[in-house]
Amino acid sequence: MDSIFHEKQEGSLCAQHCLNNLLQGEYFTPVDLSSIAHQLDEEERMRMAEGGMASEEYRTFLQQPSGNMDDSGFFSIQVISNALRVWGLELILFNSREYQSLMINPIGLT
Repeated sequence: MDSIFHEKQEGSLCAQHCLNNLLQGEYFTPVDLSSIAHQLDEEERMRMAEGGMASEEYRTFLQQPSGNMDDSGFFSIQVISNALRVWGLELILFNSREYQSLMINPIGLT
């Protein structure tokens, strides 16, 4: 590697900059991450509809803004996780059992 890639922070696009810096290149744009967020929103909408489209919970859900992105440039951890999967990478949450086992044995993946 000749140099280390660093994408300077612009606005509130922390997820985009974090992913691109981790991957060492300009791989994700806000549009890319928005697309992933919209896909997650649609999957969530379909799951909520399984409980009945006439239900109060479903109607309330439809009234709420996306939890996967907003106009400020925020993207949820689920968006980041799905973006990493594009590259065959897995995000391991720090409070998961898998993470705990890695802390015990950081070399061996269990």
